[in-house]
Amino acid sequence: MVAGFAGPLSVPSAFAAGQGPDSVADLAEQVMDAVVNISTSQTIAEQRQVPLPQVPDGSPFQNFFDDFFNKQNQGGGDGGSDGGSGDGGDTGGEPHKVQSLGSGFVLDASGIIVTNNHVIEDADEITVNFTDGSKLKAELVGKDEKTDLAVLRVKPDKPLKAVKFGDSVHLRVGDWVMAIGNPFGLGGTVTTGIVSARNRDINSGPYDNFLQTDAAINRGNSGGPLFNEKGEVVGINTAIISPSGGSIGIGFSIPSEIASGVVQQLRDFGVTHRGWLGVNIQEVTDDLAESLGLGKARGALVANVTAGGPAADAKIEAGDVIVEFDGQPIKEMRELPRIVANTPVDKEVSVKVVRKGKEMEFKVKLGRLEEGEKAAANDKSKPEADKPKPAEKVLGLTLGELNDDARTKFKIGADVKGVVIAEVAAGSAAADKNIQPGDTIVEVAQESVAKPEDVTAIVAKQKDQGRKSALLLLANPAGELRFVAVKID
Repeated sequence: MVAGFAGPLSVPSAFAAGQGPDSVADLAEQVMDAVVNISTSQTIAEQRQVPLPQVPDGSPFQNFFDDFFNKQNQGGGDGGSDGGSGDGGDTGGEPHKVQSLGSGFVLDASGIIVTNNHVIEDADEITVNFTDGSKLKAELVGKDEKTDLAVLRVKPDKPLKAVKFGDSVHLRVGDWVMAIGNPFGLGGTVTTGIVSARNRDINSGPYDNFLQTDAAINRGNSGGPLFNEKGEVVGINTAIISPSGGSIGIGFSIPSEIASGVVQQLRDFGVTHRGWLGVNIQEVTDDLAESLGLGKARGALVANVTAGGPAADAKIEAGDVIVEFDGQPIKEMRELPRIVANTPVDKEVSVKVVRKGKEMEFKVKLGRLEEGEKAAANDKSKPEADKPKPAEKVLGLTLGELNDDARTKFKIGADVKGVVIAEVAAGSAAADKNIQPGDTIVEVAQESVAKPEDVTAIVAKQKDQGRKSALLLLANPAGELRFVAVKID
């Protein structure tokens, strides 16, 4: 929660206890002046199609938009990003300006404004439009693509009306909310609804935890605030599902519990300072849980530990299942990245793991994610590789030695060690798990393997012990690791 901003509004509740409001007129009137319209311009030298800022690339909902926006691009409709008034149709190859519109809100009376990153991304010029008709040029303080947030600064002649972040943690499904924004460039528009769902993952980024609301959100609402009954910002409107481009009552907002911390970091540093554990993780499925002696599926399975990272220094290993981080239980994999990212850099935390059926606890001093990502990018070496001579067959896999021929054939990195998979039998349990030729078996049942015979021997041992599946640690040709539990015939 971000506190201490100058000039926040104190708004009496317009909502009667236990029911929806008879009217939100007083509430809307008191916060309206803190909501702004944001216009941007960008000079481009080639034809530009209408973008889809509401749904980030890779979202499972993106296909809803294809037909509508293809027609827009072909027919010269409203072409600005987020409902702006940019050019549409065939613009030719001549340099031209594209205008875009979005929303935002004043968080600090001195001129701090919050919006979505996609509203101002790649803009040459950003203008903030206020309800009294005044306009101010804005400078970018900082942006974060992972959460789609941006912080702007304007220099007003007098203090601006501002709002503050509220508590999204205790919002309940069914609570009333109010959205204000700039749909289709129409200016300040108020809509109301309820929190329809919490913790939505729409595959837009690593920290998805959206609030879902049925308050009408349209193109141009992006970056605008979602208010609670106290006039506090509990969400930042970011995405919609819509086959037509208009609201159908399914909108998504970044909750204030995530936004407030990111915004504060951008204000303080211009960039984010996220905690970093230094592990690659994967989901714990039911069959993996059985193979790991975990009981029920829970936690986050460590597929790889970054050399020199915080987890490696603390002796956390691949194959460990993280079940608790800094006192917070990890029920499913996607919770861990968000919790780690929200933890301060350099904080020493307790991490509980299950290793070979036994619970262990480690003390880890977190690093900074952004520095860890840079180090990982600079440390990637990807030599080349081949298909070896088949040596053994087990679990529907034809195995071979990881020699120079194998590395050349499959382009396997020099740092990958183990037994290469030459073939995968069609219809086998391994094929069902999407194991591919060129994958390398690094471990079986958390024991390292170097030769095909090692794999067959350990699988036989697992079968004799009554195991229903064999836990394989696999590396793809680039060296990315994952655990797979393969049924033993």
